[in-house]
Amino acid sequence: MDRVDERIVAILGADARASFADIGSAVGLSASAVKRRVDRLVESGAVRGFTVVLEPSSIGWTTEAFIEVYCRPRTSPAEIRAGLSGYAEVTSACTVTGEADAMVQVRARDMQHLEETIERICAEPFVVRTKSTLVLSRLVDQPMLAGSAEERPA
Repeated sequence: MDRVDERIVAILGADARASFADIGSAVGLSASAVKRRVDRLVESGAVRGFTVVLEPSSIGWTTEAFIEVYCRPRTSPAEIRAGLSGYAEVTSACTVTGEADAMVQVRARDMQHLEETIERICAEPFVVRTKSTLVLSRLVDQPMLAGSAEERPA
């Protein structure tokens, strides 16, 4: 991926509906050249898809938390993924270093919904215990390659 590809991806990250012509104007390429580059990025797997970014509060999911998950010994990442992937409330989950085995980001309507979600996660057979941290306010929330849409000096 070169700097032009990075700028194209940053533009698409900010607005996946941007036209190839508009992107081309921003990066100095024709619309067809941009299309070829985007197709190549998709084929290579660098771009996995195009999506809508939903504002959770617009649908009433105003409570956010990070849950440290402590698992029974020899729990595989695949087992954690399988156990958590069915939750609409789970927006991301990662295995991590440190004491916890995984960190899970959760969105919920309110505290009761969050508590119910945590109880369901705790009931997963691989979970020994959890530790939760509530989000008070988001300070930085930016897409990958943020700021790369503008051309940087060489």
